[in-house]
Amino acid sequence: MRGLTILVAGADAGRLRSALTLACAHAALGGRTRLFVHEAAVPLLAPGADPDAALLAAHGLPDRAGLIATAAEAGVALIACQTGLALAGLAERDLPPGFETGGLMGLLATLDDDRLDSV
Repeated sequence: MRGLTILVAGADAGRLRSALTLACAHAALGGRTRLFVHEAAVPLLAPGADPDAALLAAHGLPDRAGLIATAAEAGVALIACQTGLALAGLAERDLPPGFETGGLMGLLATLDDDRLDSV
């Protein structure tokens, strides 16, 4: 199975959730899976309450932190944009467990034959 690299390009919580769900599904099928959270999307990783947490819990779904933890456990490589961290005033220590930092150059240099999707 070809790998899948997903780039989250904007500060839309729904798109991040969709990207995380897609990444978890692809990893469950055994494919190499990477999720790159680019510039404007990085603040979605900041510590704090997920505004949709209560609604999600009422339907038996994980909140953002739970979905990130599931992705990390599934083997998804979680990467936060270094520039995005700087723009958001965040540090690597502020990221959820499982995230590393990186840049687009490194991501593209290691793309291999992955499909590249942007959400």
